[in-house]
Amino acid sequence: MVRALTPDQLGAPSKCAEWDVRGVLSHLVTGSLMAVSVVRGDPPPDRQTDHLGDRPLEAFDAALDDVRAALSEPGVLEKTYPTPLGEQPGSFVATMRINELVVHSWDIAAATGQSTDIAPELAAAALAMWRSRLGDGARPAGMPFDDPQPVPPGATAADGLAAYLGRRC
Repeated sequence: MVRALTPDQLGAPSKCAEWDVRGVLSHLVTGSLMAVSVVRGDPPPDRQTDHLGDRPLEAFDAALDDVRAALSEPGVLEKTYPTPLGEQPGSFVATMRINELVVHSWDIAAATGQSTDIAPELAAAALAMWRSRLGDGARPAGMPFDDPQPVPPGATAADGLAAYLGRRC
């Protein structure tokens, strides 16, 4: 989704009310930088800083390369790390990066007219993980997700994930 973006699409509104496409991309880069800092024990990046600069697609690629390298280091997936959800194994950190990349790829695709048929197996696994954590009821205040939305007929697995996390498909 990201590599297909054109500079004029960065200002397109996304299904995440507070972000345009550039904001979604910035969120993904910041999340990757945070995951790297968690597994390497470095200070976290400033969440308010624009980590995209004037080359947002290159910043995304660099952050993705960094998080892949960090999560591929021997023993990382088995170690335990502090996360916003408490102490978690590195495998959880990796799973959360994958889940976030899948759902926000949907946000970018939906905002830019790209196909939302994104990694069906990963989208289904992400949906199963979120269902086990959140259930099917209304979301408590302060959650980064809205209440589940209806899934239209013929929806892709990623559409179902997006709808479960509050996006209107």
